[in-house]
Amino acid sequence: MAQRWEAFENKSARRDLKLEATRTMVNTAIEEGRVGLAFQPVFRSGSRPLIAFHEGLIRIRDRNGRNVPAGEFIPAVEDTSLVQAIDRIALQKTMDMLRADPRQRLSVNISMNTIGDEGWMGILHRSCHDTPHIADRLIVEMTESTPIADPDFVAYFMEKGHKLGCSFAIDDFGAGFTGFSHFRKYKFDMVKIDGQFIRDLPNNRDNQVLVEALVKIARQFDMFTVAEFVETAEESALAQKLGVDALQGYYHGRSSEMPICLNTGSKLGKLA
Repeated sequence: MAQRWEAFENKSARRDLKLEATRTMVNTAIEEGRVGLAFQPVFRSGSRPLIAFHEGLIRIRDRNGRNVPAGEFIPAVEDTSLVQAIDRIALQKTMDMLRADPRQRLSVNISMNTIGDEGWMGILHRSCHDTPHIADRLIVEMTESTPIADPDFVAYFMEKGHKLGCSFAIDDFGAGFTGFSHFRKYKFDMVKIDGQFIRDLPNNRDNQVLVEALVKIARQFDMFTVAEFVETAEESALAQKLGVDALQGYYHGRSSEMPICLNTGSKLGKLA
Protein backbone atom coordinates (compact mmCIF):
# COMPACT_ATOMS: atom_id res chain seq x y z
CA MET A 1 0.00 0.00 0.00
CA ALA A 2 2.85 2.40 0.88
CA GLN A 3 4.47 1.80 -2.50
CA ARG A 4 1.19 2.47 -4.33
CA TRP A 5 0.71 5.70 -2.38
CA GLU A 6 4.27 6.82 -3.16
CA ALA A 7 3.77 6.07 -6.85
CA PHE A 8 0.55 8.08 -6.82
CA GLU A 9 2.26 11.03 -5.15
CA ASN A 10 5.11 10.93 -7.68
CA LYS A 11 2.64 10.86 -10.56
CA SER A 12 0.72 13.77 -9.03
CA ALA A 13 3.94 15.75 -8.56
CA ARG A 14 4.94 15.18 -12.20
CA ARG A 15 1.50 16.30 -13.32
CA ASP A 16 1.77 19.48 -11.26
CA LEU A 17 5.20 20.23 -12.70
CA LYS A 18 3.93 19.75 -16.24
CA LEU A 19 0.95 21.99 -15.50
CA GLU A 20 3.17 24.74 -14.15
CA ALA A 21 5.57 24.43 -17.09
CA THR A 22 2.70 24.76 -19.57
CA ARG A 23 1.36 27.84 -17.80
CA THR A 24 4.81 29.41 -17.81
CA MET A 25 5.16 28.65 -21.52
CA VAL A 26 1.79 30.29 -22.26
CA ASN A 27 2.56 33.36 -20.16
CA THR A 28 5.94 33.80 -21.86
CA ALA A 29 4.39 33.39 -25.30
CA ILE A 30 1.83 36.10 -24.51
CA GLU A 31 4.53 38.46 -23.27
CA GLU A 32 6.68 37.84 -26.36
CA GLY A 33 3.82 38.11 -28.88
CA ARG A 34 3.90 34.49 -30.03
CA VAL A 35 0.14 33.91 -29.90
CA GLY A 36 -1.79 33.81 -33.16
CA LEU A 37 -4.63 32.21 -35.10
CA ALA A 38 -4.85 29.51 -37.72
CA PHE A 39 -8.00 29.60 -39.85
CA GLN A 40 -9.91 26.48 -40.86
CA PRO A 41 -12.65 26.69 -43.51
CA VAL A 42 -16.21 25.54 -42.89
CA PHE A 43 -17.98 24.53 -46.11
CA ARG A 44 -21.68 24.63 -46.83
CA SER A 45 -23.27 21.31 -47.72
CA GLY A 46 -24.11 20.82 -51.38
CA SER A 47 -22.49 20.16 -54.73
CA ARG A 48 -20.75 23.56 -54.90
CA PRO A 49 -17.81 24.01 -52.46
CA LEU A 50 -18.81 27.37 -50.98
CA ILE A 51 -17.15 28.52 -47.76
CA ALA A 52 -19.62 29.55 -45.06
CA PHE A 53 -16.94 30.96 -42.73
CA HIS A 54 -13.52 30.28 -41.23
CA GLU A 55 -12.88 29.35 -37.61
CA GLY A 56 -9.94 31.08 -35.95
CA LEU A 57 -8.01 28.45 -33.98
CA ILE A 58 -5.68 29.76 -31.29
CA ARG A 59 -2.03 28.75 -31.64
CA ILE A 60 1.18 29.44 -29.76
CA ARG A 61 4.49 29.38 -31.59
CA ASP A 62 7.21 28.08 -29.30
CA ARG A 63 10.77 29.35 -29.39
CA ASN A 64 11.73 26.55 -31.77
CA GLY A 65 9.14 27.72 -34.30
CA ARG A 66 6.64 24.90 -33.70
CA ASN A 67 2.95 25.80 -33.67
CA VAL A 68 1.38 24.45 -30.48
CA PRO A 69 -2.35 23.66 -30.89
CA ALA A 70 -4.87 24.75 -28.29
CA GLY A 71 -5.45 21.22 -27.03
CA GLU A 72 -1.92 21.15 -25.66
CA PHE A 73 -2.23 24.23 -23.46
CA ILE A 74 -5.83 25.46 -23.01
CA PRO A 75 -6.74 22.79 -20.41
CA ALA A 76 -3.80 23.97 -18.28
CA VAL A 77 -4.91 27.62 -18.28
CA GLU A 78 -8.70 27.26 -18.38
CA ASP A 79 -9.14 28.18 -14.72
CA THR A 80 -6.54 30.96 -14.68
CA SER A 81 -6.44 34.57 -15.87
CA LEU A 82 -4.28 33.42 -18.80
CA VAL A 83 -7.37 32.14 -20.62
CA GLN A 84 -8.86 35.65 -20.60
CA ALA A 85 -5.62 37.05 -22.00
CA ILE A 86 -5.63 34.45 -24.78
CA ASP A 87 -9.28 35.09 -25.61
CA ARG A 88 -8.64 38.84 -25.85
CA ILE A 89 -5.76 38.27 -28.27
CA ALA A 90 -7.88 35.92 -30.37
CA LEU A 91 -10.77 38.39 -30.55
CA GLN A 92 -8.50 41.32 -31.43
CA LYS A 93 -6.81 39.39 -34.23
CA THR A 94 -10.19 38.23 -35.53
CA MET A 95 -11.62 41.75 -35.56
CA ASP A 96 -8.47 43.04 -37.29
CA MET A 97 -8.94 40.40 -40.00
CA LEU A 98 -12.62 41.24 -40.44
CA ARG A 99 -11.78 44.92 -40.71
CA ALA A 100 -9.07 44.27 -43.29
CA ASP A 101 -11.23 42.09 -45.54
CA PRO A 102 -14.99 42.75 -45.69
CA ARG A 103 -15.47 39.52 -47.66
CA GLN A 104 -14.67 37.39 -44.64
CA ARG A 105 -16.91 35.86 -42.01
CA LEU A 106 -14.93 34.46 -39.07
CA SER A 107 -15.60 32.65 -35.81
CA VAL A 108 -13.65 32.99 -32.59
CA ASN A 109 -13.75 30.86 -29.46
CA ILE A 110 -14.47 32.20 -26.00
CA SER A 111 -14.10 30.30 -22.73
CA MET A 112 -17.00 30.35 -20.30
CA ASN A 113 -14.51 31.88 -17.85
CA THR A 114 -14.00 34.87 -20.17
CA ILE A 115 -17.68 35.77 -20.45
CA GLY A 116 -18.09 39.11 -18.70
CA ASP A 117 -14.39 39.99 -19.04
CA GLU A 118 -14.22 43.77 -19.45
CA GLY A 119 -11.15 43.61 -21.68
CA TRP A 120 -12.82 41.22 -24.11
CA MET A 121 -16.03 43.25 -24.23
CA GLY A 122 -13.99 46.43 -24.67
CA ILE A 123 -12.34 45.03 -27.81
CA LEU A 124 -15.73 44.06 -29.24
CA HIS A 125 -17.33 47.45 -28.53
CA ARG A 126 -14.37 49.43 -29.91
CA SER A 127 -14.35 47.35 -33.07
CA CYS A 128 -18.08 47.87 -33.58
CA HIS A 129 -17.70 51.61 -32.98
CA ASP A 130 -14.77 51.94 -35.40
CA THR A 131 -16.27 49.69 -38.09
CA PRO A 132 -20.08 49.67 -38.14
CA HIS A 133 -21.70 46.28 -38.85
CA ILE A 134 -18.41 44.41 -38.43
CA ALA A 135 -20.08 42.17 -35.83
CA ASP A 136 -22.49 40.94 -38.50
CA ARG A 137 -19.59 38.83 -39.78
CA LEU A 138 -18.48 37.56 -36.35
CA ILE A 139 -19.47 34.20 -34.85
CA VAL A 140 -18.65 33.66 -31.18
CA GLU A 141 -18.11 29.98 -30.40
CA MET A 142 -18.76 29.22 -26.76
CA THR A 143 -16.64 26.34 -25.53
CA GLU A 144 -18.14 24.10 -22.88
CA SER A 145 -15.10 22.60 -21.18
CA THR A 146 -16.35 24.18 -17.96
CA PRO A 147 -19.96 24.24 -16.71
CA ILE A 148 -22.01 27.42 -16.86
CA ALA A 149 -21.77 28.96 -13.41
CA ASP A 150 -24.29 31.78 -13.96
CA PRO A 151 -26.83 30.90 -16.67
CA ASP A 152 -28.67 34.24 -16.41
CA PHE A 153 -25.46 36.19 -16.96
CA VAL A 154 -24.58 34.06 -20.00
CA ALA A 155 -28.03 34.80 -21.44
CA TYR A 156 -27.46 38.52 -20.79
CA PHE A 157 -24.02 38.36 -22.46
CA MET A 158 -25.51 36.73 -25.54
CA GLU A 159 -28.33 39.25 -25.68
CA LYS A 160 -25.81 42.10 -25.71
CA GLY A 161 -23.81 40.36 -28.44
CA HIS A 162 -26.87 39.78 -30.58
CA LYS A 163 -27.76 43.47 -30.34
CA LEU A 164 -24.32 44.29 -31.73
CA GLY A 165 -24.87 41.84 -34.60
CA CYS A 166 -22.86 38.80 -33.43
CA SER A 167 -23.94 35.21 -34.00
CA PHE A 168 -23.37 32.55 -31.34
CA ALA A 169 -22.46 28.88 -31.67
CA ILE A 170 -22.31 25.97 -29.25
CA ASP A 171 -18.94 24.37 -29.90
CA ASP A 172 -18.28 20.61 -29.61
CA PHE A 173 -21.89 19.84 -28.74
CA GLY A 174 -22.15 16.53 -26.90
CA ALA A 175 -18.60 16.57 -25.53
CA GLY A 176 -19.11 18.70 -22.43
CA PHE A 177 -21.72 20.15 -20.12
CA THR A 178 -24.21 21.61 -22.60
CA GLY A 179 -27.61 19.89 -22.79
CA PHE A 180 -30.66 20.22 -24.97
CA SER A 181 -32.28 22.48 -22.38
CA HIS A 182 -29.75 25.16 -23.37
CA PHE A 183 -31.45 25.45 -26.76
CA ARG A 184 -34.51 26.92 -25.03
CA LYS A 185 -32.69 29.14 -22.55
CA TYR A 186 -30.06 30.58 -24.87
CA LYS A 187 -30.56 32.01 -28.35
CA PHE A 188 -27.81 30.13 -30.17
CA ASP A 189 -27.57 30.57 -33.93
CA MET A 190 -25.46 27.49 -34.57
CA VAL A 191 -24.65 24.08 -33.10
CA LYS A 192 -21.37 22.39 -33.94
CA ILE A 193 -21.70 18.62 -33.60
CA ASP A 194 -18.73 17.10 -31.82
CA GLY A 195 -16.46 14.89 -33.88
CA GLN A 196 -17.11 11.80 -31.76
CA PHE A 197 -20.55 11.60 -33.42
CA ILE A 198 -19.13 12.13 -36.93
CA ARG A 199 -16.18 9.76 -36.76
CA ASP A 200 -16.92 6.54 -38.68
CA LEU A 201 -20.46 7.80 -39.22
CA PRO A 202 -21.27 5.42 -42.12
CA ASN A 203 -20.58 2.39 -39.89
CA ASN A 204 -22.08 3.61 -36.63
CA ARG A 205 -25.86 3.41 -36.59
CA ASP A 206 -26.08 5.00 -33.13
CA ASN A 207 -24.24 8.08 -34.35
CA GLN A 208 -26.43 8.26 -37.44
CA VAL A 209 -29.57 8.33 -35.29
CA LEU A 210 -28.06 10.94 -32.94
CA VAL A 211 -26.94 13.25 -35.76
CA GLU A 212 -30.29 12.99 -37.55
CA ALA A 213 -32.15 13.76 -34.31
CA LEU A 214 -29.88 16.71 -33.51
CA VAL A 215 -30.42 18.18 -36.98
CA LYS A 216 -34.19 17.99 -36.50
CA ILE A 217 -33.98 19.64 -33.08
CA ALA A 218 -31.68 22.36 -34.42
CA ARG A 219 -34.15 23.14 -37.18
CA GLN A 220 -36.92 23.44 -34.62
CA PHE A 221 -34.86 26.16 -32.89
CA ASP A 222 -33.77 27.74 -36.19
CA MET A 223 -30.13 26.79 -35.65
CA PHE A 224 -27.46 26.23 -38.32
CA THR A 225 -25.66 22.86 -37.96
CA VAL A 226 -21.97 22.10 -38.52
CA ALA A 227 -20.38 18.65 -38.45
CA GLU A 228 -16.89 18.81 -36.93
CA PHE A 229 -13.86 16.60 -37.64
CA VAL A 230 -15.10 15.33 -41.01
CA GLU A 231 -12.17 13.27 -42.29
CA THR A 232 -13.49 11.10 -45.13
CA ALA A 233 -15.65 11.46 -48.21
CA GLU A 234 -18.07 8.90 -46.78
CA GLU A 235 -18.51 10.83 -43.52
CA SER A 236 -19.06 14.04 -45.49
CA ALA A 237 -21.64 12.49 -47.81
CA LEU A 238 -23.66 10.89 -45.03
CA ALA A 239 -23.59 13.99 -42.81
CA GLN A 240 -25.03 15.95 -45.73
CA LYS A 241 -27.65 13.26 -46.38
CA LEU A 242 -28.70 13.49 -42.72
CA GLY A 243 -29.31 17.21 -43.19
CA VAL A 244 -26.20 18.86 -41.70
CA ASP A 245 -25.83 22.41 -43.07
CA ALA A 246 -22.04 22.68 -43.12
CA LEU A 247 -18.88 20.60 -42.76
CA GLN A 248 -15.54 21.18 -41.07
CA GLY A 249 -12.52 18.89 -40.92
CA TYR A 250 -9.39 17.67 -42.65
CA TYR A 251 -11.35 16.20 -45.57
CA HIS A 252 -12.60 19.67 -46.52
CA GLY A 253 -9.62 21.77 -45.47
CA ARG A 254 -6.86 22.11 -42.92
CA SER A 255 -6.05 25.28 -41.05
CA SER A 256 -3.73 27.99 -42.37
CA GLU A 257 -2.41 31.28 -41.10
CA MET A 258 -4.57 33.29 -43.48
CA PRO A 259 -8.15 32.51 -44.50
CA ILE A 260 -8.80 32.25 -48.22
CA CYS A 261 -11.51 34.53 -49.58
CA LEU A 262 -15.11 33.46 -49.48
CA ASN A 263 -16.26 32.15 -52.85
CA THR A 264 -18.88 34.83 -53.27
CA GLY A 265 -19.06 38.35 -54.57
CA SER A 266 -22.27 39.19 -52.75
CA LYS A 267 -23.11 40.09 -49.20
CA LEU A 268 -22.95 37.18 -46.82
CA GLY A 269 -26.44 37.34 -45.40
CA LYS A 270 -27.62 34.98 -42.64
CA LEU A 271 -26.11 31.61 -41.88
CA ALA A 272 -29.27 29.63 -42.43
